[in-house]
Amino acid sequence: QVQLAESGGGLVQAGGSLRLSCAASGYIFSIIVMGWYRQAPGKQRELVAHITSVGITNYADSVKGRFTISRDNAKSTVYLQMNSLKPEDTAVYYCKVVVAGAGDYWGQGTQVTVSS
Repeated sequence: QVQLAESGGGLVQAGGSLRLSCAASGYIFSIIVMGWYRQAPGKQRELVAHITSVGITNYADSVKGRFTISRDNAKSTVYLQMNSLKPEDTAVYYCKVVVAGAGDYWGQGTQVTVSS
């Protein structure tokens, strides 16, 4: 089993910044990919960004240039630095990790609210 502990969500004004963190523990011997997804009310969950074990990143077009994903392999932690936030970034943000031989694991989610 893998446990994910997310933190960093909250309320921020448009143009502001937040940093999300997600620490993995448990069966984490080979985490292949760590990433962030989000789900706004009435919408499907969508990929925000992910990063592989060797640092290859992928971003949704809507966040390119504003969000930066990074990971600390020693701490099994992934971060999402969110700058220039917009009201349309409001959503529940979920951490997801893919573990070799064990599958996908999701965090509980953290609310990000951007006021206009």
